Amino acid sequence: MDEDTTFNILDPFSSIDLGIADSAGGIKQWAIANRDLIQPIKAVFNDIVTAIDGALNAVPPLVMLALITLIAWQAAGRRTAILVGLCLFALGLLDPNAWSLAMTTLAIVISAVTACFVIGLPLGILAAKSDGFERLLRPVLDLMQTIPAFVYLVPVVMLVGIGNVSGVIVTIVFALPPLIRLTSLGIRGVNPSVVEAARAFGASPRQILLKVELPLATPTILAGVNQTIMLSLSMVVIASMISVKGLGNEVLRAMGRLDAGKAIVGGLGIVILAVVLDRISQGMGQSGRERGQRHWWQSGPVGLAWRLTRARNETTPPVSAAPRTEVQSN
Repeated sequence: MDEDTTFNILDPFSSIDLGIADSAGGIKQWAIANRDLIQPIKAVFNDIVTAIDGALNAVPPLVMLALITLIAWQAAGRRTAILVGLCLFALGLLDPNAWSLAMTTLAIVISAVTACFVIGLPLGILAAKSDGFERLLRPVLDLMQTIPAFVYLVPVVMLVGIGNVSGVIVTIVFALPPLIRLTSLGIRGVNPSVVEAARAFGASPRQILLKVELPLATPTILAGVNQTIMLSLSMVVIASMISVKGLGNEVLRAMGRLDAGKAIVGGLGIVILAVVLDRISQGMGQSGRERGQRHWWQSGPVGLAWRLTRARNETTPPVSAAPRTEVQSN
């Protein structure tokens, strides 16, 4: 600030400088100096993303299309499987490179969502069991959800650098809050009379959590997983600004070159991938009774194989024992 700036009672903010912007330079220097501390974490995430990306791209596209369609059939039913198969087939027809880019984006989303589930589920359970921890966690989650997505890029780039690993870390921070909130909400929403009945029958707190609360809260938890997947996919596009590969990077390059065709291809690919992941994750939240089945393995391709095996065993005639011959001694 200039020294001749005078204080104005109606505009005091123009003459007050706390030096926050200048002190932020020290944070940058600290991040650069301590970058080596986070390299082991970066190596782990890099190995995971590389392995998933390599596995997805190593499978032939039609085989992968069939596998994802079977997963959709098992998770959400036959109609959803047909929709997913058509969407993936249309994705492959968009561009010769669209399928490989989509698999790279899917690898980043899978890595981020898996990490969010590993971190978010225990935190959600703790928040449901402890009111104090929930009150402590609430402002942190509010801050994570209200900060603009672009703000996450700066500190992560300073600590980790650019690349797919940075994209996964940014995506985890951005997509984690819904899973924690909905896990806590689902467990807190379990009927207390059911918990009391389980406790009256001698169930331990661990048994109540694993066999009563988590199964009853599963639809709410899976709704949180669905939201986490959608936020991860949207963040992958923003993270392309720090050299994260995939369909988001294709959109960013098309914007830089004003290439409307490439932008449309990348945008449609992201939309199709979002539809596929959304339908599968929503289907996983349905119970077996909602699908007219008692158990999950009685529907989908697993149920078809089970019914065929059962019908074959019922139609196979039993093998009769050979007649015994008695040997008479002279």
